This record gives sequence, C-alpha cells and structure tokens, in this order.
Amino acid sequence: MFEKNPKSYTDLLGKTNRIVEGTVIKGDIISQADFRLDGELIGNFHSKGKIVIGPAGKVIGDIVCRNADIEGKFDGRIEVFEILNVKAKAKINGEVIVGKLSVEPGAEFSASCVMKANVKNINLNDGKRPEEKTA
Repeated sequence: MFEKNPKSYTDLLGKTNRIVEGTVIKGDIISQADFRLDGELIGNFHSKGKIVIGPAGKVIGDIVCRNADIEGKFDGRIEVFEILNVKAKAKINGEVIVGKLSVEPGAEFSASCVMKANVKNINLNDGKRPEEKTA
C-alpha cells in the first residue's frame, strides 16, 4: 500500500566525497554525489551534485557540475548549471559558464564568463554535457 523506494548506501551515509590536502589525483572523476576537494586534481570532474574546492584545493582541468564553491585555485573550463560561489581567496583562470555567479571581494577572477539559464538535467552517463549528446 505504502511503497517506499529503499535508500541507497550513499543516501544513508551522506553523499559527500572528500579528497584531503596533500593528495594529488591525475585523471578524471565522475561522481553522482557532492564532492569536497582540499587536495589537487589534474584532470576533469563531472558531478550531478556540488563541488567544493577548499582553500588548499587546486584543479587543473574541466569541471561540469550542478553547484560549486571555490576557495582555492582553478585553471580550466568550468560549467556550473546553477550557482558558482567564488570565495575571497579563490584564484580562477580560464572559461566560466554558469547559471548564476557570486564573487566575493578579493577573489582573483581572470576568466571569460557566460551566464546561461539553469539546466534541469545533467547527463553524466557518457561524461558529456547535455548539449554534446551523440546520435
């Protein structure tokens, strides 16, 4: 009568992945869950959730995600479908495509920026943005 979908293991434990300071990852990360990065990523990141780049965090590569908070360093192309929060200590270089943008005073923001309407669905099955689907 009252059927509920069972929660997945990550729902029960919380959905935030974490890479700690001092860790360097070379390669791509694809995640359904939120992510906090205090280490270094040299590669691409795709998520249906949120990425937080902490003050010691650094990303060199492309990011596609729903929301992002950046307090560390980013160099590359970032596409955020909802809100990108750039904190005062952040250093951003490259290309930024966002739904909404918030930049705190003191942030270094050396990027081309395009604001687009929010996108409701992110398809991560093939690691491509929705407009890049192949036939």
